[in-house]
Amino acid sequence: MNTPAHLIFGLSAFGQPERPRVTTAALLGAFVPDLSLYAMVGASIWVLGIPPRRVFRELYYSDAWQQVFAIDNSFVVWGTALALALWRRSAVAIAFTGAAFLHLIFDFPLHNHDARMHFWPLSRWVFESPVSYWDDTFHARIVGPLELGVSMLLCLLLLIRFRGWAMRGLILALGAMETMSSGIWRYIF
Repeated sequence: MNTPAHLIFGLSAFGQPERPRVTTAALLGAFVPDLSLYAMVGASIWVLGIPPRRVFRELYYSDAWQQVFAIDNSFVVWGTALALALWRRSAVAIAFTGAAFLHLIFDFPLHNHDARMHFWPLSRWVFESPVSYWDDTFHARIVGPLELGVSMLLCLLLLIRFRGWAMRGLILALGAMETMSSGIWRYIF
């Protein structure tokens, strides 16, 4: 899924209007599994001057990058962290780890040749789904509009749940980002 969709889903599942720290944790947790991707892509393109085509066609698939993705996209790592958060009964930690785990649940069936080692460190196995959120070769023309539609519905529900103008502005911004990002991956790849 697109990162804005992950934020919308994580906020919907774990955000609490009366508890800003929990809501912030949900947003951060939904983002963290993609953080390394943004950091490595940003550094490669804007600091090292590597062309985007090389970044997304070569570096993305390199063993070094895939190892980093294996760590921050591991069901084992996030499942353990979520179990500890539940054991500690920490609402902030549950929102953070729960949103990250939810991120992985939605990514797992929606990545084909760009899939991650979701069961690291227990296994290096990669599930290459027959479905992709971005690649038209693997049904993105069906998945993409579904992702966008559910994201917009969740944004509407979030606008009802959250009454503050700052939060509503953030929700609208996430909705706009999801709308704009829905087709960008087809262009990049």
